[in-house]
Amino acid sequence: MDYAAVFQALPGAILLITPELVIADANEALLRRAGRERGQLIGRFLFEVFPDNPDDPDASGTRNLRASLERVVASGAPDTMALQRYDVEAPGRPGVFEERYWSPVNAPVLDADGRVQLIVHRVEEVTETVRAGAGDRVGDRERMAAELYTRAQELQEVNERLRQANDWEREVVLALQEAMLPAPQPVGHHRAAVRYHPAVGALNVCGDWYDLAELPGDRMAVAVGDVVGNGLAAACVMGQLRSALSAAARVVAGPARALEVLGIYARSVDGAESTTAVQAFIDWTTHTIAYSSAGHPPPALLHPDGTVELLDRATDPPLGARPEHVERPEARVTFGDDAVLALYTDGLIERRREDIDVGLGRLADALTRHRGADAEALADALLAELLPPGGATDDAALVIIRL
Repeated sequence: MDYAAVFQALPGAILLITPELVIADANEALLRRAGRERGQLIGRFLFEVFPDNPDDPDASGTRNLRASLERVVASGAPDTMALQRYDVEAPGRPGVFEERYWSPVNAPVLDADGRVQLIVHRVEEVTETVRAGAGDRVGDRERMAAELYTRAQELQEVNERLRQANDWEREVVLALQEAMLPAPQPVGHHRAAVRYHPAVGALNVCGDWYDLAELPGDRMAVAVGDVVGNGLAAACVMGQLRSALSAAARVVAGPARALEVLGIYARSVDGAESTTAVQAFIDWTTHTIAYSSAGHPPPALLHPDGTVELLDRATDPPLGARPEHVERPEARVTFGDDAVLALYTDGLIERRREDIDVGLGRLADALTRHRGADAEALADALLAELLPPGGATDDAALVIIRL
């Protein structure tokens, strides 16, 4: 397989950057979005080519991006950045900067000794979505879904090629999975633990996903979802739906609205039928969680006294289950200091020939017994206790947030 050709054909804008932050390569999508020629980029220091807007005293794009890239070099782990405003110099108009917004992910390419030899810098431009959201926070859901669909068309063409591949090199598969399910960074001053456990024989790629995003005020959006099936085909659909829901959650009024946008968009994505997802908005100022579910197992709220409450009062059918758009339900629950919220996919709790309530009971019992553990230790304990010893036949994703 000609990976250089694949790199140039990818619809996502991608730079390859050395640990010294020198641009090693750029694909065609990046050149188009940046309005640059290849000779203007290759071999040059990243922030010489893409400086901050000198007319904006609050510009923080270069500072934030440099910090993320340095984290990747130091840790050897992927780093997902929050939505960034990073103005770009207008093509052919030196000194004139255009207001632009980006959603970046930085992932390392390691050598045989585990050292970072390159950084894959992938960005999705969301300028128009952000502007639409700023003008109308509730938003026109149909219009937003159409915009997301347009940006995904080229990606779907590449996905068809990926579905035909049966034997990707393992390093490429792992890099794909890490790019689509990056390790979360602190959201505000809050931390979350996430885990992804592939099904036996799934080559570490699946249709399960998680996503966390900082919202205005002391708030966080957190979601998990599950595409039917596993392997590259499900992973390609998962990547599209995760990006769409993440973008929608940042600009709509609540979790039900976010799932409505996702449902409209999913109608145009082959393979998205029957996908389940749950979206929650956590507000530490009011100590409330607003949530909505599209056919997904209920999040579990562990209260400080050890009782576990299943958040199941706003559950609707999975994506694509209804022929027409219907507004989704939304519910709200309060929480106390040091409570724990757990979101997960069905691979964590479901077993063949067993009622789902048995698995939910196991989850509640494990949460109660380990309620004193921090988020990372609690996530490890749940996987160790709830997954079958011989390996799960379904993928499992887990998010733990200590409130």
